[in-house]
Amino acid sequence: MAGVSLFRLYLMRALYLLLAVGIGLNFWPHVIFHTRDYAAKNGAEICLLAAIGALSILGLRYPLQMLPILLFEFFWKATWLVAIAVPLWAAHQTYPGMADDAFAIGMGVVLCPIVIPWPYVLANYIQKPGDRWR
Repeated sequence: MAGVSLFRLYLMRALYLLLAVGIGLNFWPHVIFHTRDYAAKNGAEICLLAAIGALSILGLRYPLQMLPILLFEFFWKATWLVAIAVPLWAAHQTYPGMADDAFAIGMGVVLCPIVIPWPYVLANYIQKPGDRWR
């Protein structure tokens, strides 16, 4: 935990809890109670997000070890906003419910960079030598 304040660890835990509860309420019911058609169209996406929510629970106990969950959340949400939402809005081709999606996803793009301990990421994921290959 070198260099990561207790306050930052609690912020991370709060975000993990928000992910676990939010994803749990929104996606696990679709995993448990689904139709064949829904599973065929959305099954992989829903299961991936449900797994992220379940793994977020581990972040409550191990906030730094589960940091890749927060990095994944930030990068997929930022990618969606830049590659999907902005071009659709610019072309006036939004879909019903897109504003709600953009708000929920945008909150992650705002909260994740605030909560993620970037000096720790730099030291442990960028500057630190990788594991050996053989």
